[in-house]
Amino acid sequence: MTDNPLQAEPTEKDSVFDLTLRPPSLAEFVGQELLKDTLGLALTAASKRKEPLDHLLLYGPPGLGKTTLSYIVAHELGSNIHITSGPAITRAGDLASLLTNLESNDVLFIDEIHRLNKTVEETLYSAMEEYRLDIILGKSPAARSVSLDLKPFTLVGATTKYGSLSSPIRTRFGLIQKLSFYNTAEISEIIKRSATLLGVKLGKESLHQLAIRSRGIPRIANRLLRRARDMAEIKYDGVISLDSLKETFRLLKIDELGLDDSDRDVLRTIIEHHRGGPVGVQTIASTLSEDVETIEEVYEPFLMASGLLARTKTGRIVTDKAYQHLGLTKK
Repeated sequence: MTDNPLQAEPTEKDSVFDLTLRPPSLAEFVGQELLKDTLGLALTAASKRKEPLDHLLLYGPPGLGKTTLSYIVAHELGSNIHITSGPAITRAGDLASLLTNLESNDVLFIDEIHRLNKTVEETLYSAMEEYRLDIILGKSPAARSVSLDLKPFTLVGATTKYGSLSSPIRTRFGLIQKLSFYNTAEISEIIKRSATLLGVKLGKESLHQLAIRSRGIPRIANRLLRRARDMAEIKYDGVISLDSLKETFRLLKIDELGLDDSDRDVLRTIIEHHRGGPVGVQTIASTLSEDVETIEEVYEPFLMASGLLARTKTGRIVTDKAYQHLGLTKK
């Protein structure tokens, strides 16, 4: 399977595109209402006390707005933001360099925080709790411990794998918030806002057709809007019509439920090779020449949310709805 517009992991083009469309404040951020209420209250209280916000952990599937929210936190606090990721911090010295360059009340955003190695993670504990950095200089027997005071800061961690975080780091976050998939109305509002910012014209039904194929993920919604804009500008006088969308979806091989070839391959593999299940995810991955993580994180969430795939104690099972959608008869 190859990369496709319905995968939620970011691409380089997405990063540039998302930056243009990213809402600057909580007031403009669409969806995640309970999270916004909780975060808004905490931000207001922190600003009133002139203190850094409690360390914030955001978790949920990719593409839902964790990075955007980190920018919003910094904006609402009137602070600078520093962006990095778990895999980029390979040594305690890398972390020390980041932390010692922070100004008071700055925001440090660590994406994929579950991928921090153990040494770096343990170095982070005292920084989060006491704004103090304890590091070891040199190697035994000449090694010595050095303690450095840090300026107060807010750590915003983001992860798609909440369960992979150790208990010690989880408990050091004062705020832990889950991001959920967006409903069709929310995705429609996001697409409408993006289209306005981009100067793209589209009707109400075109907006709906884009929304229902976006898997409840803003990043995918904006990516599909970008593809639809390309088609409209080249072949349809710049207006995203139902006809231009039909042609866009045909080229992308996206059906009326929002499935593409990769999704259909997963379902057909279970049906044709394993009689519809139950079958283990490792067996599915092996049959498709994919890794288990890709099956579990890229394909399964949407298929399950759409009622096309079910997870049981004995394995994955294709539902009757999936058979009907694929035009296949259950044997």
